[in-house]
Amino acid sequence: MTETRSLLDRLRIGLVIEDQPSERIDPRALKVWRINGFIGSVIVLLIGIAAFFFVDTVIPDIPNWIGLLALALSVLYLPFAVLLVPPLKMRYWRYEIREHEIDIQHGIIIIKRTLVPMVRVQHVDTEHGPILRRYGLATLRVSTAASNVHIPALSRERADELRGEISNLARVSDEDV
Repeated sequence: MTETRSLLDRLRIGLVIEDQPSERIDPRALKVWRINGFIGSVIVLLIGIAAFFFVDTVIPDIPNWIGLLALALSVLYLPFAVLLVPPLKMRYWRYEIREHEIDIQHGIIIIKRTLVPMVRVQHVDTEHGPILRRYGLATLRVSTAASNVHIPALSRERADELRGEISNLARVSDEDV
């Protein structure tokens, strides 16, 4: 038992990321991501149902278990997309705006860390669709010549504040060059 416990403790310690960004996504993102997961699950379920009937009626040479497997996997996707993924995304999504860079960390299995130098920032946008708007949230998008990064599900006020802050810091960085 102690061997198993020490292994779990070592695994937990290994999952802690040193020197990670300090700011987190708005807690209301959890509801938004669950709603989006549910909508995606309904679409996957409809595809599973279509695959089941397609295999059963259109291609009779394919065994019925393939259609049943597609249907079962689409049903199992719902709890995964609604209950498991959103809390994990909340746990690992972090960001920090510094004087010379934007530090973004996200991912569940593979945790990606992106540093965007302020001198590379070309423009900053905020956007919100109907679900984000319903919960008073917005996504902040930062564009460079090479790529785009985003910070999802910030409160609209915080997204506007960060947009102005990044814009000012990028302007100052351009003047320094």
